[in-house]
Amino acid sequence: MTTSAIAVSGLRKAFGDKTVLDGIDLDVPAGTVFSLLGPNGAGKTTTVNVLTTLTKADGGTVRVAGHDVATEAKAVRSEIGVTGQFAAVDELLTGRENLQLMVDLSPVSAKDGKRIVTDLLERFDLVESADKAAATYSGGMRRKLDLAMTLVGNPRIIFLDEPTTGLDPRSRRTMWTIIRELLADGVTIFLTTQYLDEADELADRIAVLNKGKLVAEGTPDELKRLIPGTHVRFRFASFEDLDTAAQIMPDSTRDDDALTLRVPSDGGTKSVRALLDRLDEHSLDAEEFSVHTPDLDDVFLALTGHDTAEVVAK
Repeated sequence: MTTSAIAVSGLRKAFGDKTVLDGIDLDVPAGTVFSLLGPNGAGKTTTVNVLTTLTKADGGTVRVAGHDVATEAKAVRSEIGVTGQFAAVDELLTGRENLQLMVDLSPVSAKDGKRIVTDLLERFDLVESADKAAATYSGGMRRKLDLAMTLVGNPRIIFLDEPTTGLDPRSRRTMWTIIRELLADGVTIFLTTQYLDEADELADRIAVLNKGKLVAEGTPDELKRLIPGTHVRFRFASFEDLDTAAQIMPDSTRDDDALTLRVPSDGGTKSVRALLDRLDEHSLDAEEFSVHTPDLDDVFLALTGHDTAEVVAK
C-alpha cells in the first residue's frame, strides 16, 4: 500500500473577500512527482505556502509527511525542503560557503556537515566553481546551488516552485536529470511550473487549478484524453490503398500528397485494434500508423481558458 506524502482535504483560503482556494483535495503518494498547474492568480503559490507552513489555511485539513501543518508545523518543516522560483543564494558567499551556512543552521554535526558539502558539490557538478563567489555563477548554476542547499537537511519531500523559470534549454534539461535522480532516491516532489512540457516530462500526476478550484487531475495521458482531437494516422504505399481505406472509414480525413489518413479515435488499444482489423478485412496494409493525442497545452487552454504562451509572458 502506497502511503501519502501529502494529503489535503477541503483546503480553503481567502484574503479579505477574495477566495483564493475553494475546497482543494489532493493526495500525493510518497516517492512520486506531483505537478500543480494553473494560470497566474489560480492559487498555486498560496497552495504551496499552506503546505510548507508559511500561510495558515482558513479551513480543511492538510497533512505533510504524516504531520498536520496547523498543529505540527515544526515537524513538517523538519521533513521538507523548499526551492522557490528565484535562487535564494547569498551571492557574496562562495558556493561552498553557501552550503556550509545551511549546514551550520541545521542540526548536522561538523564532521557530517563537511562530508555533506563535499558530496553535494560533486553531485551537482559544482566542484570547479565551489570556491568562487555565487555572484559569478550562471543562472543554471545558481539554481543547482539553491537546490543543493535545500538537500542539506536530507528532506523526504521537496517543493519546487517553478525551478527552471528563466533557464536556457540545456540548464533546464540538467535540472530535469537532477529531479529524476531525487525521485530515484525515494524523494517526493511537489512541482509547480509554467512549462507544460516539463510537467509532461516529469510528473506522475498533474492537477490543474483554476480560480481557486481543482478542475482536473490525473496522469499526463489521462488529462490529454479529456480533450477531443485524438486520432490515428495511417500512411499507405499507394493512392489506391489510401482511396480504399478512406471509403471504409467515412469519418476520416485524407492527405493525398502524404498518402495519409487521419481517423478519429480515443487512442485506446481496443479502438486501434478495431481500425487495424477493418483494414485487414479489406486486405489493406498500412506502411505505418501512429496515435496522436492533444498535448498539455491543449488541455490547459480547454480547462482554464488561458493560452500557455500568455501565461509565460506575464
